[in-house]
Amino acid sequence: MLKLNVKDETSRLRAVILGTAENNGPTPTVEEAYDPKSREHILAGTYPNEEDMTREMDAINAVFLKYDVTVYRPEVIECCNQIFTRDIGFVIDDLFINANILPDREPELAAIKYVIDQISPEKVITPPVEVHIEGGDVMLWNDHIFIGTYKGDDYSDIKTARTNQQGVEFIRQLFPHKTVKEFDLVKSLIEPRDNALHLDCCFQPIGHGRGIIYEGGFGAKADYQYLVDLFGEENLFHITREEMYHMHSNVFSISEDVVVSEENFTRLNTWLREKGYTVEEVPYAEISKQEGLLRCSTLPLIRDI
Repeated sequence: MLKLNVKDETSRLRAVILGTAENNGPTPTVEEAYDPKSREHILAGTYPNEEDMTREMDAINAVFLKYDVTVYRPEVIECCNQIFTRDIGFVIDDLFINANILPDREPELAAIKYVIDQISPEKVITPPVEVHIEGGDVMLWNDHIFIGTYKGDDYSDIKTARTNQQGVEFIRQLFPHKTVKEFDLVKSLIEPRDNALHLDCCFQPIGHGRGIIYEGGFGAKADYQYLVDLFGEENLFHITREEMYHMHSNVFSISEDVVVSEENFTRLNTWLREKGYTVEEVPYAEISKQEGLLRCSTLPLIRDI
């Protein structure tokens, strides 16, 4: 049986589910786009192809193998986008929580059933249907659980709103001993530079008490200030609107000292190295055209205590 353990974003990674770009299917129509960045590239004729995305995912898989991480991959479904495993489930402590995802993405969860079947059934949680929550909105830091949400009255009309207040309350009740803090995120159906699809699109902790943050991704100044006060201004790398668009906060930590980052993130990668991190650079620019990057395509199962 798999004994899950994920208590933060940065402890040494031992096992992960990495998505797949195989048999990804044709370029979707504009109407089928889940997010404004995909929509932008569909309209421009620059939507990524399967070969390029598979090559990029092979690159991060090679990094995981280098660090002796056990990697699980979804079973391949014909003509299905299975890259972003973080959307479909997440682990907190020793519990696997099935995300209530968009209905037409349910086959993606079935494709990792062989992994879930290795977990004790009492450790697998399925929220009630009114609870909407996706893994990109859930972040662990010490005794905190950070959750991105959208509080607008038009929630049901906003395709880029993925976690509702019921989702926040569900996690709060499931983990009463932790501090659950929600953040109201900025959403747009048209402009990807003004759309924080998930919390990890505008914030992410990295090792040694530092983090990456984009102020404009937060709907309330107080939410942004909460993180600045918690981490300390000097410990946060502030990204620009354009860097947020290219997903600079969506890196992935293998340990406190090792960060996997996109090879074109020059300013960020330089800062990380100056702070003493080992930066494993991979190509991921094609996958980022779907408004997701390294954290979005990984679902950690086991990190060291």
